Amino acid sequence: MTNNDEHREPPAASAVAASPLADTPQAVEVLSSSTVFTGRVWDVRRESFEYNGAVIERDFVDHTGAVAVLAIDEAERVLLIKQYRHPVRTREWEIPAGLLDVRGESPLLAAQRELAEEADLEASEWSVLSEFYTSPGGSDEAIRIYLARGLSATAEAFARSDEEADIELRWVTLDEAVDAVMARELQNPSLVVGVLAATVARSRGWRGLEAGDVIWPRHPKSEAFGA
Repeated sequence: MTNNDEHREPPAASAVAASPLADTPQAVEVLSSSTVFTGRVWDVRRESFEYNGAVIERDFVDHTGAVAVLAIDEAERVLLIKQYRHPVRTREWEIPAGLLDVRGESPLLAAQRELAEEADLEASEWSVLSEFYTSPGGSDEAIRIYLARGLSATAEAFARSDEEADIELRWVTLDEAVDAVMARELQNPSLVVGVLAATVARSRGWRGLEAGDVIWPRHPKSEAFGA
């Protein structure tokens, strides 16, 4: 290897560095789209589309999307809930969350509803903490995580059933939650993303977070998606 080889830049390194670090929606021509399985909560959709000159067919979970809430009190303790999840046969620690399955309901209102229904809490301050796709290779499920502060108890307790009937609530410090995530003791993706994002936000003095009612253009069900 020559000295010139040792110092050679990777191909197109300068072009990559100059590009914005952001996901970019890609417009493709969808040739066909049909529901091949209808489930209780979500469906499976099959689509044929053109990409890079080829016709590709894919099946994916057609999901409503969801919201999650990282509720944190004045002592910087995070509210966790523990409930049973049958697909993984586990009672796992989570943060309050729920589906966007009420027609016409905004994501913020859905988050406020879930916090009340699962934890009997309401909040006076709402910010967007993070957003992510749960499994973009096989599902269009998108989740927005809200940061809720200024917490207080709701006027009435919510009656819970099914897997939510024996929900366990626990307040832990943000640092304790992060330690459990890094020790691989906690597996729920909304919890993992939420507590790590909150740790970064705290290090920045909670500055730079957008308001809770900001639009969600990257959600696949949003009219702005791909615009």
